[in-house]
Amino acid sequence: MEFREHILENGLEVIAECNPAAYSTAIAFFVKAGSRDENDANSGVSHFLEHMAFKGTPHRTAAEVNRELDEMGSHCNAFTSEEQTVYYATVLPDLQTRAVALLCDIMRPSLREDDFETEKKVIIEEIYKYDDQPPFGAHEKCMASHFGEHPLARNILGSVESVTALTPSAMRAYFEQRYSPGGMVLAAAGNVDFEALVQEAEKQCGQWRAFPTSRQTPPTPAHQSFDFLAHDKAAQQYTVQLSNGPAAEDEARYASRIMATIFGDDCGSRLYWEFVESGLAEYASCGAYEYQGAGLLMTFLCCAPQDTQENIRRLHEMQVAFSQTGVSQDELRRAIAKTSAHVVLQSERPGNRLFSLGSNWIQRRKYRTVKETVQAYQAVTKNDIEAMARRFPLAVNTTLSVGPLTELAAPA
Repeated sequence: MEFREHILENGLEVIAECNPAAYSTAIAFFVKAGSRDENDANSGVSHFLEHMAFKGTPHRTAAEVNRELDEMGSHCNAFTSEEQTVYYATVLPDLQTRAVALLCDIMRPSLREDDFETEKKVIIEEIYKYDDQPPFGAHEKCMASHFGEHPLARNILGSVESVTALTPSAMRAYFEQRYSPGGMVLAAAGNVDFEALVQEAEKQCGQWRAFPTSRQTPPTPAHQSFDFLAHDKAAQQYTVQLSNGPAAEDEARYASRIMATIFGDDCGSRLYWEFVESGLAEYASCGAYEYQGAGLLMTFLCCAPQDTQENIRRLHEMQVAFSQTGVSQDELRRAIAKTSAHVVLQSERPGNRLFSLGSNWIQRRKYRTVKETVQAYQAVTKNDIEAMARRFPLAVNTTLSVGPLTELAAPA
């Protein structure tokens, strides 16, 4: 296993974790463009642009893009988050150069007006779809409430109003602001020929014009509120809680993830035994998420409406107790073992390593081996967890519950 890196003259970074023993090659462009980089006028444009990248280029039609992907037998897709848009493909090693050439091409899409208007309808239908199915936008609405005026408050899909008002010229302007070579990383993992990767990147991307791009990464103050929304189509009550956690740059993120595993892993955690195993809830979990400049601990509870009020009270008591009494050595040992095993098992596939590699680089410009990552989790102590619980108390949170209930009170 070897980590390699190279920077083109225009600023495009090429990185790879090369494993000659792997049976596949995973390749992706990580673009530093997400919902946090948008504004009120172009909300949703990052995700919209992700769709448009597959609608054709000056060299390939949309049909040709999709046919070539099929011909390679690739596992290919894209996704947009608050902080990045990722375009990826996993292929057999002998198709590396062909896959790279195709991914490079779609990074400079035509953005034709006819395609834009057609895809706009698809995006709007997607927004309606997510609003119409569980948990009925609870996460996005809770994010907006928790972050307020912070850039991370923005919905990745945007709104029907913002997407409807979006114009091709506004999308092209956003592309010119975010898709600079210096704001992108071409990453690869698995059986990678790094010299060939760099050579193809130079050939396909070397003439891309470089332009400055930046991002605001302010911290977010603690926020506490309790609200609920009645939804007559819901059969269950969906409750989301967000509390602050360590940012992507904070080494305490390892302790935060172990803490979330102890408190709310989906099997064997405190929440599992209290709510799921007892039959009080269908689902109860807690997870840690990091962004540049800010972090989150998200708790999710899904249960029958008639059990919701009591479950929220129990949850609050557990959160307060967690900050006050800490954890046992046995809980810590099991959480570290579980997390370490998860890291190792996930790393066996080049596609999974690709996402870890690219996300780490675009957030922190750091490379960590699987062994180093496991060691970071194994170094977490009981004192680290208890300090984390005091620094980021789970009971100080933004709560939003969505479901059939028309009355719901905050826990005392």
